[in-house]
Amino acid sequence: MASSDASGNAPAGFIDVHAHAVLDASMGAAGACGPELGQYSDGTPWFRVGEWRLDGVPYRGSLFMDIDLRLEAMDAAGIAKQVLSPNPLTYLHWIEGPDAVEYCRRHNDALAEAVAPHPDRLYGFASLPMQDIPAAVNELERTVKDLGLLGGYIGTDFGTALDSPEMDQLYEACVALNVPLFMHPAPSGLDGPLRDPRLGRFDLDLVVEFSVEEMLAVATLVFGGVTTRHPEVDICLSHAGGSTPMHIAKLRKLAERRPSMPEWIRQPGRFDEALGRLWFDCHVTGLAEFTFAVNQLGTDRLVFGTNFGGWDKDPADHVAHLAETLNANAARLLRFC
Repeated sequence: MASSDASGNAPAGFIDVHAHAVLDASMGAAGACGPELGQYSDGTPWFRVGEWRLDGVPYRGSLFMDIDLRLEAMDAAGIAKQVLSPNPLTYLHWIEGPDAVEYCRRHNDALAEAVAPHPDRLYGFASLPMQDIPAAVNELERTVKDLGLLGGYIGTDFGTALDSPEMDQLYEACVALNVPLFMHPAPSGLDGPLRDPRLGRFDLDLVVEFSVEEMLAVATLVFGGVTTRHPEVDICLSHAGGSTPMHIAKLRKLAERRPSMPEWIRQPGRFDEALGRLWFDCHVTGLAEFTFAVNQLGTDRLVFGTNFGGWDKDPADHVAHLAETLNANAARLLRFC
């Protein structure tokens, strides 16, 4: 159990940046696309987004929707502060722009209302309508200035490349507002067919697809020059960048040797400089995997994340020795200091 100080302030413990929420007030906010919660006649719960349905995950009565249960679980896990983010199933980056704007407004208003009673424990990241970049910028500004949310939270694939000039206005807005931008994949199949039908077997989309999507995001941000054009923007990627740690050496050689690369990144050291401007959460599951990721990425821009309450949650024992570093990094990234 995390300890509390005599003043009754938040218990000492981790700052968790990777914790999704499901909000009752956002149900039906996207019209026919939902989201919608229900249950079959045998009591099995389901969750629907558009034509896509998730069976067997009991969101109601869980910490995903019950703040008191979340706070109790945080205390038990030694987590002092947690930033709640949109469920990746509900980014809704693929619906019509006006519907997405309305959905995000309702979702973000509900999230701000949920965390407001616990200002020392809970915070929020804004859902953004990425099918309309100017609207996403407006929603980021509104949620930061009016609702007190800490930054934006988006998927990795929404029809506009992360290094597209269209995205520059969002990166510039993050810098102007002095907030971070978090990226976390969503499973394909919500808005069309799976990227690869094999991913539909054994829930491999949750591991293989996410891992590839995160590395693709890293490569696009680095090779596409986003972190070089916008050196002050703080972008954090989930799960230690997915497959990135395994392939850093090969990505470096790609940058320096392949003719498809822009001239600037072929110079020795430029790849590492550009990569070093990204942030990563450390939720990779497992001591060996965590140790490898730290050896490859370093700890200067590594923060603590859990996917709190999710299927792949893992005890934080193997990261405890880095608690002070991870918390200092998170405080810097989240502008707590």
